[in-house]
Amino acid sequence: MRAIWNSIADYIRECDKLLLFLCIAASGYGCIAVWSATNYIGSNRQFFTQVITLLLGVVGVVFISHFDYNHYKKLWPIIALVCLIPVILTFFIGFAPEGTDDKAWLRLPGGLTFQPAELLKIAFIITFSIHLERVGERINNLKYLIPLVLHGAFPVLLVHFQGDDGTAMIFAAIMLLMLFAAGLKARYFIILIVAVLIAAPLIYFLVMNDDQQARLQSIFDLEDDLQGSDWQQWRGRIALANGGWFGQGLFKGQLTQIGDVPESYNDFIFVSIGEELGVIGCLVCVALLAVICIRILRIGAIAREKRGKLMCVGMFAMLFSQIIINLGMCLSITPVIGVPLPFFSAGGTSLLCLFAGIGVIMSVYMHRNSRHMRLYD
Repeated sequence: MRAIWNSIADYIRECDKLLLFLCIAASGYGCIAVWSATNYIGSNRQFFTQVITLLLGVVGVVFISHFDYNHYKKLWPIIALVCLIPVILTFFIGFAPEGTDDKAWLRLPGGLTFQPAELLKIAFIITFSIHLERVGERINNLKYLIPLVLHGAFPVLLVHFQGDDGTAMIFAAIMLLMLFAAGLKARYFIILIVAVLIAAPLIYFLVMNDDQQARLQSIFDLEDDLQGSDWQQWRGRIALANGGWFGQGLFKGQLTQIGDVPESYNDFIFVSIGEELGVIGCLVCVALLAVICIRILRIGAIAREKRGKLMCVGMFAMLFSQIIINLGMCLSITPVIGVPLPFFSAGGTSLLCLFAGIGVIMSVYMHRNSRHMRLYD
């Protein structure tokens, strides 16, 4: 019994208590926001799912962070396969939940669902950081850069063909920021930007369908189709305006409590927070997410190996890109592409996988020097 208490004491002493507290605080805030945003449904299922997932996520952080992240170097093929196979299965037995148009989910026993791409993000951060470390200073040599780009492009294209372009963009952001952090020269990014600008018209007219084109057009003309592609963002703008500085109060949002903002507890949870808790509530939400991102970068700065640093950059890139895209959707700056707000949007898969990623970052922190290893020895 004493050994167990000593182990717990060692863990508490060595773990990053600040990061863990921030993630629990953000998720707890998200649980309350989901509870209020789903009140009109007459069921607390989403709320209880979120709370249970939060508790499981904390357990997952403790479990994952106990393992030295250096072991991933040997286990990466297993990690990649375990996370990749479920994504491939979605092409055969996947389904699209109500309100979505991409078959990116798998059905589980008990009426549960699982979105494998969320777990694949964590696996990609791990495997890509290992690949980048092996390439090292040779990253600007095309002989080594091309395999890296193919490695990064694989999950992007896989998820794109799955129909989830929002998640594909997140994978692309992770790849680009990790390449930048690993030392890829600016000329390659300039070439990429020029290529994207040249290809943009072709993508718009030949690749995008009518719905995607309408969503893109909506950010330039906010009231072009209020009964169609602009409906969600139009209702979102009204809900945010209703909130003012201090909001209308939990369970009292004029539009939130009648379900007049589509996905108000999921992709548009920020809108619900804005209507019911006002600008102050939104600022607290953004502040929590910003500090989490900064803390992850700080852990990367003190990591003892390049692999750990790159894992932190990858996790930061995943969170930061999701935050920017989601807030852009809610504020009518970017098109609606189905990207949830980390730690806040309803979704057990997303939250559980986020905490799995935090567990990896916690492992980087706890194994930043040899002191932790001596404690456990």
